[in-house]
Parts: sequence; C-alpha cells; structure tokens
Amino acid sequence: MALEKIKKANDIKNLTPEELVSLPDEIRSFLIDTISVCGGHLASNLGVVELTMALHLVLDLPKDKLIFDVGHQSYTHKILTGRKDDFSTLRSYEGLSGFPKRDESPCDAFGTGHSSTSISAGLGMAFARDLKGENYTVISVIGDGSLTGGMVYEALNNAAALKSNFIIVLNDNKMSISENVGGMSEHLSRLRTSTGYTGFKARLQNALERIPWIGKRIVSGLQKIKSSVKQILIPGMLFENLGVMYLGPVNGHNVTDMVTVLNQAKQYKGPVLVHVLTQKGRGFDPAVRHPSRFHGADPFDKEKGLPLKSTNPGYTDIFSTVMRKMGDRDEKVVAITAAMMDGTGLKRFHNMFPERFFDVGIAEEHAVTFAAALAAQGLKPVFAVYSSFLQRAYDQIVHDVCCQNLHVIFAVDRAGLVGKDGVTHQGVFDLSYLSSMPNMTVMAPKNKYELSDMLKFAIDFDGPIALRYPRGEAVCDYEEYRDDIVLGRGEVLLERGDILLYAIGSMVDTAMKAAAVLAEEGIEVSVTNARFAKPLDREYLKKAAKRYKAIITLEENALSGGFGEHVLKELNSLKYKGTVKLVGIPDEFIQHGAPDVLKHVLKIDAEGVVSKVKKVNKKIKGHKGSDE
Repeated sequence: MALEKIKKANDIKNLTPEELVSLPDEIRSFLIDTISVCGGHLASNLGVVELTMALHLVLDLPKDKLIFDVGHQSYTHKILTGRKDDFSTLRSYEGLSGFPKRDESPCDAFGTGHSSTSISAGLGMAFARDLKGENYTVISVIGDGSLTGGMVYEALNNAAALKSNFIIVLNDNKMSISENVGGMSEHLSRLRTSTGYTGFKARLQNALERIPWIGKRIVSGLQKIKSSVKQILIPGMLFENLGVMYLGPVNGHNVTDMVTVLNQAKQYKGPVLVHVLTQKGRGFDPAVRHPSRFHGADPFDKEKGLPLKSTNPGYTDIFSTVMRKMGDRDEKVVAITAAMMDGTGLKRFHNMFPERFFDVGIAEEHAVTFAAALAAQGLKPVFAVYSSFLQRAYDQIVHDVCCQNLHVIFAVDRAGLVGKDGVTHQGVFDLSYLSSMPNMTVMAPKNKYELSDMLKFAIDFDGPIALRYPRGEAVCDYEEYRDDIVLGRGEVLLERGDILLYAIGSMVDTAMKAAAVLAEEGIEVSVTNARFAKPLDREYLKKAAKRYKAIITLEENALSGGFGEHVLKELNSLKYKGTVKLVGIPDEFIQHGAPDVLKHVLKIDAEGVVSKVKKVNKKIKGHKGSDE
C-alpha cells in the first residue's frame, strides 16, 4: 500500500505514479476507519485529500511554510508528515491534536483553530522571509466560508504591498460549517461557472506556444492584457482588484492539475490566489449528504453513518426549543448566528421565522454591532455563539452594546471545557471578560430547567445580558429546586455545616455530587447556586460571611478575573475572617481531551472538590494540613 510508505515529510515524492493514484482512496479509508472510532472532523478532511497531496508534492517541508485556516482540515497533512500511527490518540488527552500545533511537528508552521487567520499569518511569514534574506515558499490555505471574516480583507489589503511570492489557496467547497451565505458566497458561485474563461485561456496558450520561435513571446505579451479579458468573462474579479493575482478555478480533486497550477503560482512575484473547487465529505456518502453532521463527528457506525449511541438532549437542544417558543410569543425576538445555525441550535427558529433569522457568516464582530443596531430600533436580538468565538468581538461588546446599554442577549454556547477541540476552543474566559464590562449582566444555569427560565428572563430583560451554558448533555436533576429568576439573586440548595460550596453554572452539579460523597463520610456542607456572576448576590454574601467558617467558590472558568475573584473581593470588603478557596481553571491554556478527563486532571471534578473540602475542613477544625 502506498500509505504505508509515508513515514515522514516529503516521502510522498518517492511514490510511483500508480501509487499516487491509489493514495487518495487509501487516505480516505484510513480517515473514515479512524474517525468512526475516535471522532473528529471528517467532512472537511475528506474534501482536501488531493489538494493536500498536491501541496506536499510542490513543497519542501518543513523549510517551506504551509498554513491552514482554522486547521480542522489538516488530518491528511498530519498523515503525510509521519503522524499516521498516532491517529488512534486523535483529540484525546496528551494525544494527537485535531488542529495544527507548532510543538507537535516542525511541519505545522503556525497553530490555528479559529477562522480567517491564515492569510495574515502567511503574509507575516512572507515578509519575515524577505527581511531575513531567506528563500522558501509560503502557502496559506483558506476556505470559502472563512472569506466572510473581515480579517481576511485586512490581510488582502496589506498583501498588495508584498513584491515577492506568496500563495493563497482558496479551498472552495461552498461550506463553512453551515452552508455559506452572503455576497462573497455569491461572488464565488459566479467564479465557479466561469470555466469557459479558464478553458479558453488554456487552449489559446497551448496553440500559441506551438508556433515556432515567436509563440512564447506572443504568450508573454498577451499576459499584459489578461486582466481586461478576465474583467469581460469573469464577473467582478474581486481578488485582482485588491492586487492579488487570480488563478483558477481548478479541480481540487485532480492532483496533476493542482501540481501544475501551484508550480505556476510559485513563479509569480507577488501575492497570488489559486481558486480550488472541492467537495466536502468526498468519498463517504453520509458526509456528502450531511456535511454539517460530519463536521465535528462523534464516533459513528461507518456502514450506516449514524452515531454509535443516542444522547440525551443537550443544552443546545433546550436553547433551540425555548428560542422557537419565544419567537412564537414575541415578534420582536430575532436570532443571529455567525455561520453556526446548526451548531448553536437556531435551525428550528430559522425554519419557523426565516424573516427574523440572520446568518451573517463567520463575522462575530459584525454580528455584535448588527445586533446592537437591531436593539437600538426596539427589537430583541439573541446572538447565539460559541464562547471561544465570542472573544473575537470583545471590542464590539464593550463599545457598541455595553456603552449604549442596549438590550442584546448573548447566548454563549460551549462555555467551559469544550474538550477534544483543545486550547483554541476551550470556553473558559467568558465569565472573566464579560463580567469586566459595565452594564453587562452575566448568568449561568445549573440544569436544563434553569436554562429555559434564564433565557425567558434574558429576553424580558432590559440591557446587555449574557447567558452561558456548556457543551453536551444537559443536567436533568434538581428539578425540585426551581425558584423564580430574580436579578442578582442566587438559590440555596443545601444549608448545613460550616463550609459553603458557592457554585455557578455547570459546577453546581459538581458541588451537589461532592456534597453527597462528603455527607457519607460525615462532613456536612452547604451548596448555593449563585446563578449570577454579575451582579453578585451581595445580600446573600453578607449572610454567608456571618454563617460559614469557609467559603469555596466553584466555576468552570479561568480563575483570573473570574467569578471566584469577584466573590473574594466582596468578602474582603466585608472583612470576612474565614477561609476562602477558589476552584476553577488555572492560569494556563488547557489542551485537548475529553472534558471529564480534563476536569479530573485539573481537580475540578467531584473527586477533586471532595479532596479540597477535606483539606479546608481540617484547617478550620484546627488540624494540620496543607491547603492547595
């Protein structure tokens, strides 16, 4: 098998023509077999097999620099650089990352995880190459969905100043995660239909070059008028108008054609864009039919293309149901997504109220300001977004929403430890940065019932408000605890003993489980659900400061600037003399791995909390013992 001969970077160049023909099928079979067991990004990787092969055939890695936008399409790249035998550990703790990672391989030139960054990174490397007087090729691969991100145009504008070679490969599969929308998508659709131009150019060039003596000179002269021809035959020519040479479209599943056009691109002195057409999910029918389902897939039956296990409703499902109901009750409710209609659970709202649903593409900054303007005109915009993606719109939240005290509802999905997608996707900073903003209200539910109640509260609120909830199955316990949601008020679940576990969001369940284990061992603790990270329940904290000898805060968020630090500040202002312990994410980036594994490693699961309570209990009882 050809695949077995790939042990390190550049080994692909030693394969025979026959082996190169069989390699795509071998890689796809390997990816399907592997990801069906361990999960991962399948559809995007199946679509770029031949494209990645061509890139490796024309590059000398790691000397040359290959940068993937987002990076969830980098599996073939990892295979071709000698990491095939590690794929059984894909996205598991201390295993192979699902994204390019500089400390994993020198062939991963730049770490990625969020979209629309690769052109900026590639341009920086090209300028660095020239400043240092070095000689290597830089290629940035970017998907058509990522072109909706404004950072792309900032980079393209800057690229016009480059006078040396820099290649941008536009992987056009008509998809980001959900189907692409907007003007750029329509522009690319027109380019895809312009094969008459590229075919005409190729036939004309071949014919002219056959003319003895003067053929090549004629071709060279015609290059000077190619822009005029393109303006006539291809609508817009957006990229060349920005100062970027355009080549394509080219079939991204034909390795020979790809190698030819990439070698042509390497000869150009300046930025050049190669437009490549690919099919997301190619080689696996379920992924072709349902690319969104196989974007980030859990383990599945590869024969049927169905998940191996059915799951209980997740927090996203609960959000989806309540949003549809609220849309029915209140015609002012509108929904916004940044190319994540399916992932954020807004598909049902879109189906019911299409005129009140807005997919703005991968453009979180625009989404927030757009939502602010909707709110300024009296509507109730709900922006559903993953926690790690909302970070990209920090400035817009501060200036356009909070400064104007506008009623925008942020439905912050995937908050906390997302897990297998790793460091770039962990949603562990939102409590910190959102709580730092004047006028912002921040809350988190303990279970599915509270998510429903909080979303209704948020929609009826007046002012900026964020509701953050985790990925995965929703907690269905504690239905008996369902006090009305009151601004800045928590909810007492257990009241006993000298130690209070003061938890927010997902950590309420952890606190209750820890309390049950401790009770069996004769240690009674109280548990209070804070509900609000901002405003804090100051009246309750005054009572708690008098009642408890120790207060332990629990959050699935960075401790730096987080819920616990705000509680500590308040307790200090009350001159609290008891013991305070903050439990949360330490000041470090958390790598990939299953959330339950990561929580155990970080000692923020029930077992870890039990251990911490025991040490605090010894301290307040006067026993010797270290406090972590």
